[in-house]
Amino acid sequence: MAMEANPCWNIISISIFLILFHSTTSEQDSVKLSLISFLQKLSGNDTEINQKLSWNISSDPCTGGWTGVTCNSKSNSVRIITLQGFGLSGSFDPNLVCNAPSLAVLSLSDNHLHGQLPLEISSCTQLTHLFLSGNQLSGQLPSELSELKNLKRLDISKNNFSGDVPSGLTKISGLVTVLAEDNQLTGSIPAFDFDNLQQFNVSNNLFSGAIPRDGDLFSNESFFGNSGLCGQPLADACAPAAPPMPPNESSPPSIEKTLMYLGYILLGLAFLLFFLYKFIQKKKKKKKRSSNMSGNGLKVDGVSHSISKNHSNSSGNKSVPAGLSEYSTGSSTDSALMSTSLVVLKSPAKRSMRFDDLLKSPAELMGRGRNGSVYKVMTVDGSTLVVKRIKEWMISSEDFRKRMELIDRAKHRNVLPLVAFYCSKQEKLLVYEFQHNGSLLKLIHGSQNGRTFDWGSRLNMAAGIAEGMSFMHGELQSHGIGHGNLKSSNIIMNNAMDPCISEYGLMSVLDEISEGSSSSSKSTTKKRGMNNNDVLKKDVYGFGNIVLELLTGKLVENNGAYLAKWVNSVVREEWTVEVFDKALVEEGASEERMVHLLQVALKCVSTSLDARPTMAQVSSMISSIKEEEERSGVSVS
Repeated sequence: MAMEANPCWNIISISIFLILFHSTTSEQDSVKLSLISFLQKLSGNDTEINQKLSWNISSDPCTGGWTGVTCNSKSNSVRIITLQGFGLSGSFDPNLVCNAPSLAVLSLSDNHLHGQLPLEISSCTQLTHLFLSGNQLSGQLPSELSELKNLKRLDISKNNFSGDVPSGLTKISGLVTVLAEDNQLTGSIPAFDFDNLQQFNVSNNLFSGAIPRDGDLFSNESFFGNSGLCGQPLADACAPAAPPMPPNESSPPSIEKTLMYLGYILLGLAFLLFFLYKFIQKKKKKKKRSSNMSGNGLKVDGVSHSISKNHSNSSGNKSVPAGLSEYSTGSSTDSALMSTSLVVLKSPAKRSMRFDDLLKSPAELMGRGRNGSVYKVMTVDGSTLVVKRIKEWMISSEDFRKRMELIDRAKHRNVLPLVAFYCSKQEKLLVYEFQHNGSLLKLIHGSQNGRTFDWGSRLNMAAGIAEGMSFMHGELQSHGIGHGNLKSSNIIMNNAMDPCISEYGLMSVLDEISEGSSSSSKSTTKKRGMNNNDVLKKDVYGFGNIVLELLTGKLVENNGAYLAKWVNSVVREEWTVEVFDKALVEEGASEERMVHLLQVALKCVSTSLDARPTMAQVSSMISSIKEEEERSGVSVS
């Protein structure tokens, strides 16, 4: 039997619905009002900044275009707030921002915030990333920081914090980043679980005492600038504990006590002698290294030069000082003739540089590669250059000159420019400005010097390299000049940490065009004859390996064949997320866009030359991914 409609019940149902709806709406408005008040305090009530960021009560944080706000797509709740470098000069009020219950990432780096870090920070219980570097925050760090049990990454560097670091931070099991350099923190360093930490830096503070156990898992760069610190990895060893003072008794000490004190003295002397020995050995090594650098210049085409004084030989004639044997080929050339052989390109700072300047400068071997050696040279005017020496390249001097001039004319911000070059029958030298930030290889696999190499940075690296390679291919395709040896160690970071492609065009790739190709592809290439397009497709393969390296965090070995094979096998098993670097997954990078970039990389490393896209197509695809990233507003440092 059907139930009759009950008007009273309908009225009650509607009332309950309205109450719930009103409650939810009120809660959302409360969060919006709190966030708007939070921004007003951050900006110091700067109306211009507030209007620029578009945080207002008439729009929704998730759908209303609030700058720096990213939401959870399922629950439509605020998850990420990133307000880096907006010139915010007010104060930080956690009470307001923590009203967003799902907030996981908060980045306020590179502003001018002042005041203390309030103890109310503990109310941000879901926080996993807290970035406050590059501000003017001061005072002691609140012990309530230790209550953020979900915290993974903490960056408070480049502020004015003082006092002790809360020891409770060591109990946060998921903590992987602690960056606190360039503050005024005192006391001892807490005993963090250094095995679990991926990034750690407390340099340039006022810490004292011994570095905790396993601190030497990080380099001395993580601890230097603290005059009171001792122990590994710093060179200053900790002094042994002082022996206990004997009791003030009138009777002479017993034989046992005398032997004990004597043992302490002998132990102290042993430590002292050991450290003295280490110190002398270190001084000898430095002196030897200094002698090797300052006493030797470059030796090119059999002619040696040095900044050291000449010595007389047994017959009374002055001998030519010995240079680096790496630059000796056995032939003899007149020095004055060679001085005119250095081609200095359009570099205002180096226009007056002569070949003799290089020959007389101290040189340090930096490394050897498949196509030559690299030297770091300190010139007489105090500048630092890198000299690349190429051996056994069967190319005429005239062709080499034309090739270098073509490459120099094709200038791009992501390609490291040549300063000068030299060519003779035996020697070919290229001169670049020395870049202090190292290579992309070091950034991925080595020390990051406190930098966070996050998803946004890696995507920008890939986009910059692709743009530079696309430009160079477009300019030099008709001449058949590709890079020939594109890999992460040949991507150099400039002062702005932008990628610069080095050593472009320094290999004749025609003999190696089928590297990374299948046997059938090699056979096909041989039958049809190699062309300029094939030369450039080899670069596409190298670029694909760089992108795989950025995404996986794994080293490229065997010209990338192993890495590409492993990635393809994982993707086939539909476990794509297992491919990505653990650090990217932990920071919450967009899986969708990482997969899109991975697909581009796999196209580039196809075993078939014809299946590989051009660098122009690759650059366009990565630009589209960047645009998606920017539209999403996700930018976690």
